[in-house]
Amino acid sequence: MKQQSRKPPKRKSNHAVHTAARAATRSKNKPLARYQSMRDFGVTPEPKGAAGKRSNAGALSFVVQKHAASHLHYDFRLEWQGVLKSWAIAKGPSYYPGDKRLAVEVEDHPLDYGGFEGIIPQGQYGGGTVMLWDRGTWEPLGDAARQLREGNLKFRLQGEKLKGCWALVRMKGKFAGRSKPSWLLIKEHDETERGDDAPAIVDEAPLSVVSGRDMQQIAEAQDAVWNAKGAQTQSSAAAHRANAPKQASPTVRLPREMAATLKRLPSEALPRFVPPQLATLVSEPGAGENRVYEIKLDGYRIQARVDKKADPPVQLLTRTGLDWTRRMRPRVDALLQLPVRAALLDGELVVLDEKGTTSFAKLQAALKDGSRHALTYFAFDLLHLDGHNLRGEPLLIRKKMLSHLLQDAAAGSAVRLSEHVKGNGAEIFQKACELGAEGVVSKLAQGFYHSGRSRDWCKLKCYLEQELVIGGYTLPSNGTYGVGALLLGYYDAGKLIYAGRTGTGFTRATHRRMREQLETIRRKTAPFAKTEKDARRGAIWVQPQLVAQVSFASWTADGLVRQAAFKGLREDKPAKTVRREGGQMPEPEGKAAKKHRAKSTTVRSEVRLSHRDKVLDEDSGLTKEALADYYASVAPFMLPHIQGRAVSIVRCPAGSDLSCFFQKHNNHTLPGEIESIEIASRKTGKVEPFLTITSANDLLVLAQANVLEIHAWGSTRDSLEKPDRLTIDLDPDDAIDWKTLAGAAAEVRKRLQRAGLKSFLKSTGGKGLHVVAPIEPEHEWPEVKEFAHRLVLEMEKKNPDLYLTRMTKAARKGKIYLDYLRNERGATAIAPFSPRARPGAPVALPLRWSELKSAERPIFRVMDFDGWRKRLKADPWSGFLGLRQSLRLHESVRRSRGRR
Repeated sequence: MKQQSRKPPKRKSNHAVHTAARAATRSKNKPLARYQSMRDFGVTPEPKGAAGKRSNAGALSFVVQKHAASHLHYDFRLEWQGVLKSWAIAKGPSYYPGDKRLAVEVEDHPLDYGGFEGIIPQGQYGGGTVMLWDRGTWEPLGDAARQLREGNLKFRLQGEKLKGCWALVRMKGKFAGRSKPSWLLIKEHDETERGDDAPAIVDEAPLSVVSGRDMQQIAEAQDAVWNAKGAQTQSSAAAHRANAPKQASPTVRLPREMAATLKRLPSEALPRFVPPQLATLVSEPGAGENRVYEIKLDGYRIQARVDKKADPPVQLLTRTGLDWTRRMRPRVDALLQLPVRAALLDGELVVLDEKGTTSFAKLQAALKDGSRHALTYFAFDLLHLDGHNLRGEPLLIRKKMLSHLLQDAAAGSAVRLSEHVKGNGAEIFQKACELGAEGVVSKLAQGFYHSGRSRDWCKLKCYLEQELVIGGYTLPSNGTYGVGALLLGYYDAGKLIYAGRTGTGFTRATHRRMREQLETIRRKTAPFAKTEKDARRGAIWVQPQLVAQVSFASWTADGLVRQAAFKGLREDKPAKTVRREGGQMPEPEGKAAKKHRAKSTTVRSEVRLSHRDKVLDEDSGLTKEALADYYASVAPFMLPHIQGRAVSIVRCPAGSDLSCFFQKHNNHTLPGEIESIEIASRKTGKVEPFLTITSANDLLVLAQANVLEIHAWGSTRDSLEKPDRLTIDLDPDDAIDWKTLAGAAAEVRKRLQRAGLKSFLKSTGGKGLHVVAPIEPEHEWPEVKEFAHRLVLEMEKKNPDLYLTRMTKAARKGKIYLDYLRNERGATAIAPFSPRARPGAPVALPLRWSELKSAERPIFRVMDFDGWRKRLKADPWSGFLGLRQSLRLHESVRRSRGRR
């Protein structure tokens, strides 16, 4: 589209007059005044600019700049009336018309800004890495001035990455009137649009259009590319030095006792690097009182070396001594503030997600795309301080000095203290897993710092993880460019041992990036010492150079990882150092050592699956092996709800589509030693052996026996006649929609709240919901049943058109059956995390109360476990097991109890 002539025409329409008036007003009011007032051009390499310059005489320009500031986003800029109109788009543009990307309008930028790529120094507005991601020309589709004013701009892009028709639509309602108006960037339907399953353009084409670099390379180059008229700006390194923070007081003022301790310690020059102390993987928390516990952080182990007389004054070193200082500039600034002359800190570099837990995948993304603001360094040990060696001091003394060193660190500081706690290791571990942590590290409180791996430090993971070497890959089955699966291994006696494969855990970006990396290191022969036929099928071999971080369900008896998921590449670990980690028990200390002896808890070692490929559910393709893998994964979360309880099971030897049968007695027909609970029949007095589950190994016995359902009593073996949970089962007719059922569950919750009971929500894996309240085991079954009966009768009385409390099938049409009979002796309820013997193999799963607001019924299946595994990190039933609440019985119930 040709630009309007600067010479005014002989006749102007009213619209043209208004347009010219607005343009004159903008010029008069200095349209770049806000932009210029927000920046110090003596420090930042950004252009000061001036309005009114055209990029060329023929077309309007546009640029998209990828910007790692406080949050990674994409700045979308359109040339208009001598400036770049600008919007910040968090996720970047999308070619899929269904993606309506939030675009927040920001200050106008000078046209010169369209050529900027480089680093804005920290401390300046928008500090971070800037990439010139796309550029080209744009054409308004209609009257752009009117469309901008009305908030509905239609245009066509002709860029190197973005093409076709697009729209910017200003949001109304609560978004209107804000200082930064919110718009939506939407791809219009045309020949350039893409489907929802197509690769995202920001992942498909991540590099700069002017330099071909990624964000990390731009950050490390420490320069600024200047693409407007060939100008070159001051290097960002120089700008950073000019704006560097002042260093804190050079020495730490320790309390008298600490100062005396430091003075008597041996003197030494600050070490260049100390090989780190490493933790031994164990399967259970250690017994004994001489241990402290830290949350296990999911990041990179980093040693921070501070020497304010040296150049550079701060170095950040990986666990093998590699210098990563340039990748973490904000951490350097924070460490310079420490009140020391010289120090050596040990810690972990992480990225915290919105819930405050660490994410290795997000850490890798932050290091890749330059959004270094998200990195946090948690220090957990102090090895050297101002010329003194602390490594021979007990851990608690080292941590006390470290705590004093970091006492002024703000809550959101880039450098923080990793706190420790004392207490029951098993309880601490369980709580850590409930909070979504990776696990815990237990350390000898009086232990010295020893390089290398020992049982002084032990790590216990909520999920199994292992570093494994990539020895090959397969291609995607759908023909896209990327990786189908990675073939993995570890070194033993100098040989690379095959350990299985993983084909999940990839994002669109890592999917393609991994393929690009692997293509450069291909080889003709397998690097593994031995590979089975299945592993060789479709394999493309590579040099064993890259190390993958992998999470998985368990090790098989054959030494392979099960349900493995890719988490990221370990750039800090040489491939030759990768060994298989084994779960051992830490040696107990003190009195506990005499009575505590470890036994292996490797789940697979005692159960050998036969007919692993046997299909148990035709709809989903669930096999016996997949069922066993699922049970192994959810065991830590399911077992607390079934251990010590009588259970009934549903066995499907020919699959869920054919005959299944119910079993509650232990008649020793199961393929393993399953314990019993002896329960006397109320009618005959005869004692009968009921099944009970005590371990994860028992769950695998059930998998071998094709068990697709587990139902548990509401009381434990220690208090059989007094239940410790109350269950209301909401069973809807097919005509009841999800919204109505959700409202009914919310009503049950409110009624229980009025009775002083906190309750929890569970899907049944079918149509219904369970509302469950933990209670003190102080009332017998008839009393608890009567309480539940009264509660549902009140609901039925209030709304008889919706609720029903009788079991009559014919009367259920269009209603919700409120089943209170789960609260009588001998009744069971489907266990949390149990599959169901129904098409698709759905799962009965704990839900958050907020999920009642979902538009559709939440459905989870065993074969979709990889997609919902992350729910295990934030258990909706957190606190259930430790909750103590009493049931307040109705007066008439108490009287009937007295008559008995």
